[in-house]
Amino acid sequence: MPLLRSLSVTSLSGLPFWEDESLPVEDLMFFEISWEVTNKVGGIYTVIQTKAKVTADEWGENYVLIGPYYEHNVKTQVEVCEPNNAAIKRAIDSMKYQGFQVCFGRWLIEGNPYVLLFDISSAAWNLDKWKGEFWDTCHIGIPHYDSESNDAVIFGSLTALFLKEVVDQFHDKPNIIAQFHEWQAGVGLVLSRIQKYPIATIFTTHATLLGRYLCAGNADFYNLLDKFNVDKEAGERQIYHRYCMERASAHCAHVFTTVSAITAVEAENMIKRKPDVITPNGLNIKKFSAMHEFQNLHALYKSRIQEFIRGHFYGHLDFNLEKTLFFFIAGRYEFTNKGVDLFIEALSRLNFLLRVHKCDVTVVVFFIMPAKTHNFNVETLKGQAVRKQLWDTAHLVKEKFGKRLYEALLKGETPDMNKFFDRDDLTIMKRAIYATQIVFHPEFLSSTSPLLPMDYEEFVRGCHLGVFPSYYEPWGYTPAECTVMGIPSVTTNLSGFGCFMQEHVADPTAYGIYIVDRRFRSLDESCNQLTQFMFGFCKQSRRQRIIQRNRTERLSELLDWRYLARYYMYARHLALSKTFPEKFQMDPIIPPLTEGFKYPRPASVPPSPSVSLHSSPHQSDEEDNDDERYDEDEEAEKDRRNIKAPAFSGPVPIGKSQSDLEYQN
Repeated sequence: MPLLRSLSVTSLSGLPFWEDESLPVEDLMFFEISWEVTNKVGGIYTVIQTKAKVTADEWGENYVLIGPYYEHNVKTQVEVCEPNNAAIKRAIDSMKYQGFQVCFGRWLIEGNPYVLLFDISSAAWNLDKWKGEFWDTCHIGIPHYDSESNDAVIFGSLTALFLKEVVDQFHDKPNIIAQFHEWQAGVGLVLSRIQKYPIATIFTTHATLLGRYLCAGNADFYNLLDKFNVDKEAGERQIYHRYCMERASAHCAHVFTTVSAITAVEAENMIKRKPDVITPNGLNIKKFSAMHEFQNLHALYKSRIQEFIRGHFYGHLDFNLEKTLFFFIAGRYEFTNKGVDLFIEALSRLNFLLRVHKCDVTVVVFFIMPAKTHNFNVETLKGQAVRKQLWDTAHLVKEKFGKRLYEALLKGETPDMNKFFDRDDLTIMKRAIYATQIVFHPEFLSSTSPLLPMDYEEFVRGCHLGVFPSYYEPWGYTPAECTVMGIPSVTTNLSGFGCFMQEHVADPTAYGIYIVDRRFRSLDESCNQLTQFMFGFCKQSRRQRIIQRNRTERLSELLDWRYLARYYMYARHLALSKTFPEKFQMDPIIPPLTEGFKYPRPASVPPSPSVSLHSSPHQSDEEDNDDERYDEDEEAEKDRRNIKAPAFSGPVPIGKSQSDLEYQN
């Protein structure tokens, strides 16, 4: 086989791409397969959608996403077109000739990647045949009643058939990488390996099937992780066939990856393979041109939340909104997995501490969790209607008052305040106080909502602290989203995000990332720790919270796909070296690409006061704490200097040493 010529630095993040004298770079193809391509079902959609730009920047026209065809998704998200690549066009034509409907186009998201979508219904007539072949080769039987698994067999069979058609166009040259996400796409990987297609394969699990089921069933999951009889547990939950599909996919792949260190431990015990690479989830980060613009947005959206609070607590607004903190929890309505049970108990303990220490801070907590509802809470609707009517009434009376005051001053009279309100004014105000009930149709965190007219991002920016004390959280996009918006958050060491921050940040708490230990502490100890985190946050001064938000927002660069895409790139290079060792190899001397760096502890005094209990509140919002050693620009520059890419370890051509290649941090 011909050797690679050299590596050249061409990718977005300064990471290498490769060329070959006899294998033009335009012939190297990367296919990414998932049930959630253009089809939003869960968090994988966010992963693939946000990662598309950096991947498309690296691969250009040779990057194609493969997913299922749904007409309503295609109409709103896909620009249908013909493929420029001749091999892909011939493969699609061949599949259409066999009676399968295939849609090709560009996904209308950032990066505009190509997508190839299979119409599952057009191939349903082959289901029994393909299920039989799957049983003959893998001894995995799919029950007829499991429509999701049946669809996975059809989707996987179509994917494998398409990849074979593409491979045939290249005459068995080692130039295709295929990455499969989750068990729904895994059938295509298993079939490709059984047929021995010359394809470098990667399987990525974002959460194991059995792990999610066990945690949802209140099992003592992490303490019993190495003691479960996985076959028995999967059988009792009637997901044994799905579990086998997932496990077969992981073991057939040349490279197995998962999204976090905690899920890696889970995968090793649940599906009996240790991941080769951890591929954390990222976001597309857009920095503001003005350094403190995100602080201005916080103030803007906080004021909107305050308006909601005025209506919600109408008649009982006996607290100072300027000394009120907004906490929130968001995500799927999973009471235990998402740590809602722990959060509620910790709030009770926090309330006790605030009363005992006579803190003048009020905490308002939001639970943003979609559930089955038929209408808005009538009392909540009434409160918002009353608030608006009171506002309108106040403005009406103010205009009349101003006019009368102006007329009195023109006459040179001293205003008699007792005569400025007539009977009609008093009637209007009383009528506003005794407002009637109103019913609206239910909506969920939308800018058009009659309750809280804000989108989710706006709402997050207006809050002070996101609290996500999850027990089962393979990654955790909610605290990540808080971080990129400069909002401190609470996470746990059982979430992928929490593990990632512990690895990369020397002192996460100083940067507004509070990590509750739910792995090595009892439930009561974890609850106390969460309580202390929230109590310490309540004792911060306004200036300390501003400093902490600045630090939190700076961590966003860690979560940018321009940094995290290197983990996926490393997985692809590793797959090439394992699949085609005569053509690609990894240099064993260079440390792995995925070894990251650590943010240092901030040079200045931490913005958070000690979480130990004081006999009196630490500080009021009016105090500026001018003695604190803190220079925002100086500290930000130190952090930027610490953001350096680790050494890259890609596939090295035979006969070349790492020193012959070009690298760039």
